[in-house]
Amino acid sequence: MSQDKHSLAGGTNYQVVGTRPPRHDAPDKLTGRALFGPDTKLPGMLYGKMVRSPHAHAHIRSIDTRRAASFPGVYAVVTAQDFRWNEDPGAKLDESAINFAYLQENMLAREKVLYVGHPVAAVAASSNHVAEEAAELVDVQYDVLPAVTDVGAAMRPDAPLLHEHLITQSLSKPGQRPSNVASHFQHVKGDPSQGFAQAEVIVEHEFTTSTVHQGYIEPQACTAWWGLDGNLKVWTTTQGAFGMRDQLAKLLHHPMSSILVIPTEVGGAFGGKLPIFIFLEAVAALLSRKANRPVKMIMTRAEVFLATNPTSGAYLKAKMGATREGRITAVQAELYFEAGAYPSASVIGYFGFAMGFMFAPYDLPHGQIDAYDVVVNKPRTAAYRAPGVTQVNFPAEQLIDELAVKLGMDPIAFRLKNVVHQGSELIDGTSHGSIGAEEVLRAAQSSGHYGSPLQGPHHGRGVAQGYWGNWGAHSSCAISVNGDGTVSLVSGSIDLSGTRTTVAMQAAEVLGLSLERIKSSVGDTDSIGYTEMSGGSRTTFATGIAAITAAQDVVSQMRGRAALLWGVEVQDVSFDQGIFTTHRGGGRQMTFAEVAERLAETGGPVTGRANVDPQGWGGAFGTHIVDVQVDPETGKVDILRYSVVQDVGKAVHPSYVEGQMQGGAVQGIGWALYEGYQYNARGDMLNPGFLDYKIPTALDVPMIETIMVEVPGPNHPFGVRGVGEIPIVPPPAALANAIYRATGVRVTDLPMTPVRILEAMGVI
Repeated sequence: MSQDKHSLAGGTNYQVVGTRPPRHDAPDKLTGRALFGPDTKLPGMLYGKMVRSPHAHAHIRSIDTRRAASFPGVYAVVTAQDFRWNEDPGAKLDESAINFAYLQENMLAREKVLYVGHPVAAVAASSNHVAEEAAELVDVQYDVLPAVTDVGAAMRPDAPLLHEHLITQSLSKPGQRPSNVASHFQHVKGDPSQGFAQAEVIVEHEFTTSTVHQGYIEPQACTAWWGLDGNLKVWTTTQGAFGMRDQLAKLLHHPMSSILVIPTEVGGAFGGKLPIFIFLEAVAALLSRKANRPVKMIMTRAEVFLATNPTSGAYLKAKMGATREGRITAVQAELYFEAGAYPSASVIGYFGFAMGFMFAPYDLPHGQIDAYDVVVNKPRTAAYRAPGVTQVNFPAEQLIDELAVKLGMDPIAFRLKNVVHQGSELIDGTSHGSIGAEEVLRAAQSSGHYGSPLQGPHHGRGVAQGYWGNWGAHSSCAISVNGDGTVSLVSGSIDLSGTRTTVAMQAAEVLGLSLERIKSSVGDTDSIGYTEMSGGSRTTFATGIAAITAAQDVVSQMRGRAALLWGVEVQDVSFDQGIFTTHRGGGRQMTFAEVAERLAETGGPVTGRANVDPQGWGGAFGTHIVDVQVDPETGKVDILRYSVVQDVGKAVHPSYVEGQMQGGAVQGIGWALYEGYQYNARGDMLNPGFLDYKIPTALDVPMIETIMVEVPGPNHPFGVRGVGEIPIVPPPAALANAIYRATGVRVTDLPMTPVRILEAMGVI
């Protein structure tokens, strides 16, 4: 693995930041001591099991739970009737109330089931086996309805309606009658018709992408214990403990102060375990309240595929024009996203990113994007690593590549001719801040990979550029000083990728301590201040700022303690790299540990705290280069070489950054070549398991080469930018462009399977 590094950080040398220490959680995870969601064990614990719909679309005529409730070993049975609902038919609900009702209905269906696997009831029993048997005894009578599982079918005028009262929400053209189109949003910049009139070369295509699952190793799991004192404790595998607590408080009409959410270790998430959508926790809590016992629920792998929240499939139309000199004049796109069973506000929410970021790497004078959120009989869709942007990057970067070919230009040179800089306006009206788009492209252009020869029949090299805007949001951190000079750091951010370590490294840099002297842990909702979910590439940036601020608070207090010991004013004490110094009285020094040893005689414990909501986070760019060989007889694609070039701001822990770059690229390769939900006409998923739902293995990808470009983020003390989302964005387009150069044909549907490649080549 190559690890070229272009540093633009002004030669700043840090003692801890930028090094590669071991992870705090490595020993526990390597030895199996780490506790994940399924590992929770409590006295008298019961086991919960969902009853799920076998139909993709049906009215629920009746639910009879009597046989299940009387089955030996069963302690509780719940249905949607155990939730409190708004029963006023004349009430005008706002958007928040409607989305809340959808959340409830997705957990336990009340009137209709809208996808295979939709929960309709749940049982709690003495063992998993008893729970499974009892679940089969719940008698649900259905009136089966026709199903639609793609946006094209769902948008037809005669399509069966999932929600009889759903009217398209749109600022430009609101719906007049019920429809499966939940919402429509639009961005316009300049005058697209004028821009296309100025174009001398125009390319346009239609594209499709499949529903894709995040593919995490650990299924959803939780344990709920609703005590007789009214306090609810929930152990769960989640990306956000506070968001989970807030959702449970609303769903259960229970005070937040009486709910404790304890996050367990998370065995993979990638957006699939956000607290915005709850699948088990509220149901487990209801079962626990009825049974007066703790209840554990764990999804099977099939349930994970059938009934969690994969990313959206999409139908996309895109058009781009340019002058013969290589300047892009206009773009236009129509984006139709699958919301799944319930409107997800995906266009303005998750897929609002898609609208804003689709053409974000390029300086465009004119453009228009229309996006639609369409309900279909599939599980409700949600985030998967750069949500919505991988889908739209697939057409955008193929059009860029096709224009470069038609104009006879090098693909990176064409991108450089149109690249954005600080101040460039995006199509959504926002402007780029300090960015490294050009630096990333130039690093890719000068890389050993791009400059290497590519020879042999049916070989091709593809390039694609991607962007993710990153995020800040609320984070909390507390740092307590121990008497031996070590410190204990508690943050509220769930650790998905080693952030316990990267957050602690930033505190260590401020405190002048080695990382070994910092114990870093993740707190529950009673032990630390409110912290947003771990997602959007925010944790090392935002929680890192919280740790830096808390560490500065510690230093300030410790300076006061040193001043007391020396009998000088606080302003006479300086601190640098773990050493307190005063020049009064002939000059003296004390180490951090020496001051810590004497806290008891100078006022007692020292704890630094910080609650932050950082703004001005820096978006970042990535350029991917891939070489492939395509077998013209079978359509099989072999990846020969793959490089990821990315602006990482400042790599706090370079090994973790490389891991994010490589992992995201591999997941993007899965999107490109293998992954996708398959359905029959009834709406049954045909591949709900890793045996039939193929993801890349070590045999499918080469070692991913990484090149880190460091353009410091403008609003972080060390220049940190988020790195986790960007690497999944360019791979499908980069591979499509490589396949074009190997075969001479463009494949516009994901995944680009051998059959689709042979069809494009006219072989079959």
